[in-house]
Amino acid sequence: MRSLRGKLLPPVVAIVFSALLCSVALIISGRNPAQALAAMVVQVGHNTTAVDIVNSASVYYLVGIAVAIGFKMNLFNIGVEGQYRIGAVLAAIVGGELNLPPVIGQIVIILVAMVGGALFAALPAILKVTRGVSEVITTIMLNAIAGGIIALLIKQGAFGVLSNNNIGTRPIPSSNWIPGISFGSAGTVFGFVVIAILVGVGYWVMLNRTRFGFELQASGESPTAATAGGVDAKRMIAIAMLLSGAIAGLTALPELLGRDHTYTLISPQGYGFTGIAVALLGRNNPGGIAFGALLWAFLDQAAVSLDVIQVPREIVTIMQGAIVLSVVVSYEVIRRLELAAEQRRVGSQLAAATTGSAS
Repeated sequence: MRSLRGKLLPPVVAIVFSALLCSVALIISGRNPAQALAAMVVQVGHNTTAVDIVNSASVYYLVGIAVAIGFKMNLFNIGVEGQYRIGAVLAAIVGGELNLPPVIGQIVIILVAMVGGALFAALPAILKVTRGVSEVITTIMLNAIAGGIIALLIKQGAFGVLSNNNIGTRPIPSSNWIPGISFGSAGTVFGFVVIAILVGVGYWVMLNRTRFGFELQASGESPTAATAGGVDAKRMIAIAMLLSGAIAGLTALPELLGRDHTYTLISPQGYGFTGIAVALLGRNNPGGIAFGALLWAFLDQAAVSLDVIQVPREIVTIMQGAIVLSVVVSYEVIRRLELAAEQRRVGSQLAAATTGSAS
């Protein structure tokens, strides 16, 4: 019961706190918080908003899983931003340049994206294991380098083609797309949503049903204790970083194979940082990350309704930021309260045992 409370209470507190904070901000500016919330909820049933939420959530879920793998190993892989972008551009180049048969083409594109993301995570992993360099520093620098590499790869004269005043990779043939699930006028759900769900199931199985998952979590909790138990902590760091990068490489594929079919200089960015927030909100649990991804997607997609009632969309950004800050604080407060309660419980048991032996 205490474990369940420790997992569920912090995100609930964070969401409530952020909602109250945004309500205060709206009241100060002369707006009605209840009207703003109602408009966002009603927006879900309009046009393609519900499908857009699911599609966006699939992207956030994949990048959240990538971040969570690092967190489980006590690694802050802030470089998922660069890793997913490198994986996406390499996958788009291969998919556009090679006209592969159906099924084989999709498999090759997915593998290229994963390998690209993993390779871009390899350097921070090597530096962490061999020299003890913080992965935060190396991955932040590589995020900046990723932008330069992408610009170099998709410029004209390399793999870039000019289309509609924008430069991007050659379009991926329709035979290599992943077909979506059509809901008529409500929109089409990306077919990659199914793969995202399978990734989440695989993540849960790895953590809870495999020796590797146990060693990963043990090494993250205490590398010294794990080493004493026969686990090679450095090896686990390297594998965790590579696996995190490989999953990060999948992040842009729902949009690449389901909607855009090309990667351009103005393709969406920033998913890596959203993934950090989603992983924190979901406490690195696959179910929790799914909830966090859907919540984040809801806030993003439903924000358009605020324009109708003349409420600034920036209130959503405030709410998202407040959720991240408050969920971190909430987890720490709950952890300390549970630790204090456990200490009192052990103290009471020892006192009772001492009294019983004395009598």
